[in-house]
Amino acid sequence: MFKDLHHGVRALLRDKGWTTIVVLSLGLGIGANTALFSAVNSLFLKKLSVANPDTLVRLRWTGRNDMVTDSSDYGFSARIGDQDVRTTFSYPMFQQFLADNRTMDDLFACAPYSRANVVVDGQADVASAFTTSGNYYHVLGLHAAPGRTIVPDDDRPTAPPVAVISARYWRTRFAGSPDAIGKSVLLNNVPVTIVGVIAPDLYDVQQAVRDGPDIAVPLALVPRLANAPPAPGEPNAPLLERPTYWWLQIMGRLKPGVTAAQVQANLEGVFQHTARSGFDAYMSALSEEQRSSSSYRNRTEVPRLLVDSGSRGIYDVNTSDSRAVTILSVVVVLVLLIVCANVANLLLSRAATRQRELSVRLSLGATRARLVRQLLTESLLLAALGGSLGILFGYWGQQLLPGNAGQAAPLDWRVLSFVLAASAATGIAFGIVPAWHATGMNVSATLKDNSRSVAGSRSLLTKGLLVVQVSVSLILLIAAGLFLRTLQNLRNVDVGFNTRNLVIFRVTPSLNRYDEARSLALYERMLDSLQRIPGVRSASLSNVPLLSGSVNSTSIFVQGRSYVPGARKTDSINRLVVSPGFFATMEMTMRAGRELSARDDQAAPKVVVINETAARTYFPNENPIGRHFGPRIETAGQLEVVGIVRDAKYNSVRDPAPPTMYVPYLQSRLGSAAFEVRTAGDPSGEVGALRAAVRAIDSTLPLTNVSTQVEQVEKRLSQERVFAEAYALFGALALLLASIGLFGLMSYSVARRTNEIGIRMALGAQRYDVLRLVMNESMTLVAVGVAIGLGIALAASRLVASMLFGLAATDALTILTAVAVMAGVSAIAGYLPARRAARVDPLVALHYE
Repeated sequence: MFKDLHHGVRALLRDKGWTTIVVLSLGLGIGANTALFSAVNSLFLKKLSVANPDTLVRLRWTGRNDMVTDSSDYGFSARIGDQDVRTTFSYPMFQQFLADNRTMDDLFACAPYSRANVVVDGQADVASAFTTSGNYYHVLGLHAAPGRTIVPDDDRPTAPPVAVISARYWRTRFAGSPDAIGKSVLLNNVPVTIVGVIAPDLYDVQQAVRDGPDIAVPLALVPRLANAPPAPGEPNAPLLERPTYWWLQIMGRLKPGVTAAQVQANLEGVFQHTARSGFDAYMSALSEEQRSSSSYRNRTEVPRLLVDSGSRGIYDVNTSDSRAVTILSVVVVLVLLIVCANVANLLLSRAATRQRELSVRLSLGATRARLVRQLLTESLLLAALGGSLGILFGYWGQQLLPGNAGQAAPLDWRVLSFVLAASAATGIAFGIVPAWHATGMNVSATLKDNSRSVAGSRSLLTKGLLVVQVSVSLILLIAAGLFLRTLQNLRNVDVGFNTRNLVIFRVTPSLNRYDEARSLALYERMLDSLQRIPGVRSASLSNVPLLSGSVNSTSIFVQGRSYVPGARKTDSINRLVVSPGFFATMEMTMRAGRELSARDDQAAPKVVVINETAARTYFPNENPIGRHFGPRIETAGQLEVVGIVRDAKYNSVRDPAPPTMYVPYLQSRLGSAAFEVRTAGDPSGEVGALRAAVRAIDSTLPLTNVSTQVEQVEKRLSQERVFAEAYALFGALALLLASIGLFGLMSYSVARRTNEIGIRMALGAQRYDVLRLVMNESMTLVAVGVAIGLGIALAASRLVASMLFGLAATDALTILTAVAVMAGVSAIAGYLPARRAARVDPLVALHYE
């Protein structure tokens, strides 16, 4: 083996240029596959970076839930059958689980706290926050260095407010200073003391692929941070005592020998009983009039508890990431196939120059198996070099992947094992057939240097490999064309408003403990200040902003129509809370009625403007102006329609505009707000002035999610852009490899047929005839490859049909363009050796051998 390796290294070093080309090709192919496997590893295989993740279980539920009045959830869970899976529970239910647990060593509760305003030494910043029960760090085996973790004693209502921070946040916000421990900071205007830095990092249990939060506090501190009163009509209970508000995630660690099914059997009855008793307690606190409303009739359904492994976190891989990985995996496998075919052709070309060497070794007693082993060793050595380079390319390639799939994963043993296996498989795949053909010669004939048997056999094999390259390249080109046109079609969609010269940013006054009245006053001052900035044409606010990824919807009951009391309501309408001037700022055209104005305040009758889709859907064949509707049967007369505005995309550029209503912000609870600022010039140049205007009003109020509307739309197209870029990049690479393969094959063919070409020209053949002869041979191979590629592409078109927009998967223009590009580039690659053949001097050719 060592002799084979030594000989292989010497052989490869003798031809450094050839070796470099092969290693680079293999590096690209293996690197692309490594990037995809890293994503698969992160999304589907990686476990939480905590102690003994395999003994963790997650608690979830599924089915209709009539026992909840308000809930929060924070990620994606796969459906079971036709039913959604949810992950959150109430705090009283968590306490009941603790009391009745018989199957787990311990269980904890936690929840993301979204964004928090952290003021350190007078400087405000927005950080990702997290809240946990006091035993969270002990159960997961997390440690602090420096300082300490949060402990159960910190999770008491009377305990001093404390927090822990991540090592990343410690470095970026506190410069890694040990003085951070014991420092008092303002968290949503609540003084808290930092007691520890969680090392190596502060993990949440959402997903193994997620970055951890910046700062975490005990659950007992949440009521003080939230400062959120109950919604109108709800019992005035503290946040942690609301039995029908489900917002906490629960996980536990199994006792030795206990299974998830046993935990479910232990807690299923507890879960359903606690849910029912919690809802009964909530109902008993309502007035008789509230209990008799349609919202609380026939509420009897209790969901089922689910308990399964929590080793990879609370949430599942979302559909978009799974689809992205699947689609891109097809690309990189096809690219690797082309690379293998191309390298196999290069090996065959190299073997042709080594026929005399191999025949001499065979004549001296070497067996065919011995020579095959030697050639395979060289192939595996090339694959190993390509795999090493592929690790670097794979790390860079992760940046092309969308969403969580694109987050860089460490090179753990799974990724390294994959690279090793892929390199070995690739080396064997492209090396075995050339090695077998190279050693299948007639030794006597080869030594006489007049055999054509090996050359003919090689020619047939290389032609077959070239056909494979052309067909696969065409498939990638067609896919690239489809995704590029889809991206262009989506970018050209009329979203219903002008996306140019528009800056969007968010503020959340509740982070600074503003109540509703102070928030409204703040918004009025901000709108006035923003509109005074030179270069600003207009300003408005909304919640939620259009095309932001956020959705707010409610049920709709039209006054004067009959509904069955207690029946499940399926009609819904998207909701947008806006300020006067919103339609003017967004440049949305009114179709009928009037816009919302400053007169639509708390003292005025409640009004709404609806879009055209809502008018067609819920008021067909009638004029909606003056009609009333509401979110419940009892409130069907609450909102009066005063205007109809042109349809605008709400959340998705792909989907049609949904039924939408626009509500005056002075007549609704707004909470946080997004400001839309229309500028006269480049919007990015006004960001500094916008920040200064807000800072002059409240220096501790941070602006978040600052972007232009065009950038926000582009974010909604991130997956389509990734597909288009990836297929275009790899399609171009495949086309280049196929062209190189065609050029090499035809160059070899011309060199082998030089004597024949000389005879033809001596007998009267013209240069045009020779050119046509060689071009016919090359383009015939291309035509066969194109035909095969077209057949495969058409057969597989249904696999990508749902991902396209504005065109069919069998779009004729895209297919013809891909075929034309393939044919044009192939013609150039075939023309160069054909032109050289046509310039052969017959006298020189006849003396070629």
